[in-house]
Amino acid sequence: MTSEEWRLYGFAPVPRDPEVLFKDHPTASGLNPKQDLFTVDDFPLPDTILVREVRAFAKRELDEQTFNHSNRVFVYGSAIAKTHFPEWKYAETPGIVETYALSCLLHDIGTAERFLATTYLSFEFKGAIVARDLILSLGGPEPAADGVADAIIRHQDIFVKGGNITVVGQILQLATILDNVGLRANLVHQKLVETTTAKFPRKGWSEHFAGVIEKELALKPWCHTSTFEVPNWKAGVQSNFATDVRGNDAMRPFD
Repeated sequence: MTSEEWRLYGFAPVPRDPEVLFKDHPTASGLNPKQDLFTVDDFPLPDTILVREVRAFAKRELDEQTFNHSNRVFVYGSAIAKTHFPEWKYAETPGIVETYALSCLLHDIGTAERFLATTYLSFEFKGAIVARDLILSLGGPEPAADGVADAIIRHQDIFVKGGNITVVGQILQLATILDNVGLRANLVHQKLVETTTAKFPRKGWSEHFAGVIEKELALKPWCHTSTFEVPNWKAGVQSNFATDVRGNDAMRPFD
């Protein structure tokens, strides 16, 4: 491992807690954060062999709603990084963009029908294993495979306050929670949301993903998703996470 690989594949450590990350931020704090006028066409997936092959795998394994969500997450995260964190040099570093694209395409692969109910692992952990193995089998670089796996494992660590996370992992967290519950949706321009949801329709994503949450909790009450729930959560108790997802007012007009 070298610091050069850190820079090339998005391993640079940044604060895990967004409250720390955004405290007194010059463009993202306050009631009216900067919103660059981007559209979905400003953020195409990288046109690399690896991304094309992983995209084909994700499209084959995921249902349409989850595949579209994965693409929206790439767009929103790319916009957030470009607007608010130019010091991360995201757009200028092809290895970071590719690693982030792979992370987005595969971050929910553990919810696919082939994987969710065929393992005792929480979906993030199973998904990280599937993703890492896939990328390596396709000849992808090991640092990228490791970066993707790390980001997927941690992408629902929303309640972890201390320590750091990789640049790719932080972008993935910010973008997934934006699309899933509408948190910090004001970091991106409304036109970006409109064009992104037009190209990658939600098709009832809020209800669909809430159902996935409830399905995993029913199958695996020990799963990592239960960290969103009350302590000692049990079947029959309404899921806080599913309720928050269904209550996504920011994205309701596009559902």
